[in-house]
Amino acid sequence: MKYYNLKNPRLTTGFRGAVERGISADMGLFMPERIPVMNAAFFKKLPGMTLAEIAVEVGQHYIGDEIPSPVVRQICEEAFSFPVVIRQLDENRHVLELFHGPTAAFKDFGARFMAGCFRYFSSCDDRRTVVLVATSGDTGGAIASSFPGVDGVDVIILYPSGKVSPIQERQLTTLGRNITATEVDGSFDDCQAMVKSALAGSSSLAKVKLTSANSINIARLLPQSFYYYYAMGRAGIGRVVSVPSGNFGNITAAAMAGKSGLGIDHLVAATNINRVVPEYLETGYYAPAISVTTIANAMDVGNPGNFDRFRRVFDDDYGKIYAFVSGYWFDDDRIREHIVQEYRKTGYLLDPHGAVASLGLNAYLEHHPGSAGIFVATAHPAKFREIVEPLIGHSVELPESLSNIPDGQKQSVKMSAGAQFLREYLLDRYQNG
Repeated sequence: MKYYNLKNPRLTTGFRGAVERGISADMGLFMPERIPVMNAAFFKKLPGMTLAEIAVEVGQHYIGDEIPSPVVRQICEEAFSFPVVIRQLDENRHVLELFHGPTAAFKDFGARFMAGCFRYFSSCDDRRTVVLVATSGDTGGAIASSFPGVDGVDVIILYPSGKVSPIQERQLTTLGRNITATEVDGSFDDCQAMVKSALAGSSSLAKVKLTSANSINIARLLPQSFYYYYAMGRAGIGRVVSVPSGNFGNITAAAMAGKSGLGIDHLVAATNINRVVPEYLETGYYAPAISVTTIANAMDVGNPGNFDRFRRVFDDDYGKIYAFVSGYWFDDDRIREHIVQEYRKTGYLLDPHGAVASLGLNAYLEHHPGSAGIFVATAHPAKFREIVEPLIGHSVELPESLSNIPDGQKQSVKMSAGAQFLREYLLDRYQNG
């Protein structure tokens, strides 16, 4: 499988090149030259397949022969060793729980798969790999959990100071070893811009290979499609999928799965008040904006990094996007209100991001009576105890994954927002040091 640069389609590379570079020098994202259409035999056996089995079969189409098949199988079996849970809330609504991994967030799927790929590639290269990560909370925790002790790899996580939950910050800043947490005086969009700029200028760091573990990296994005195959293989859940959308990697992966032949009838892009994409769907005009802080912090994105990929899945055709995707946005008051309402109605406790997805599905079903669907819960509500507990009037029990977060002292590097500050840090650490 070849991958092309969205800004210059004539520039192509293989799977390894796309993974190790993360983004091209002109800041173009890598996109597979085609989205493989899965055959009838695959869909016939899909209901009985495990997530790891799905990952091997789908993933091999994108990886080709660049990682040997036995290694791909090993990567997938190790990466997806925790459950995906589907719960029915009522006759027309199911929830896809993606928070049963080691950091209680959906980012565990992509992070662990990516770590396996890097582990294999680093074993074939003498140069050290430096993985840059911009996070609004969950991505950084998942990457930090997936990469400790990976030979030949350093991870540098950039997160916006004061804009992640206390549990999320502990996940980022207490592991040490080859994981460095960098606390940026700015927004997530600032962090993402710093990472992209560093990758574009990586030629100045000859001693290391610089890449990214955000969903701008294809190895993070692709595995986020696997659980949609798993979900759609289960009968009776409906064919409308509502995804809480921030950087637009998760919903892009869903769109790619849909284009491969998976029976998704419609996608709902549900966001908080950072409503750039819902407004695009309404007007046809894409206008990135400065991000606004909300209680659904992982979605505080004013310029989604994967939106170019998302449009490309639909051949950059607004009409196709408009026909297949609906967009809804909700403010903090509505999110809080819905958490309470859903808990009282069904006993199901949502985190703020799952609440946005649930609201999005409800809005779609209201306008399309007789439809049924599934919404995505991306994080365990215990990761947002300070928000959820006052709403329901009692404490939220921590899952085992969150009970085992190290109690070590916070370790972070303070950094001002701006590409030049990250560039100077990298030069000092890897080129001049």
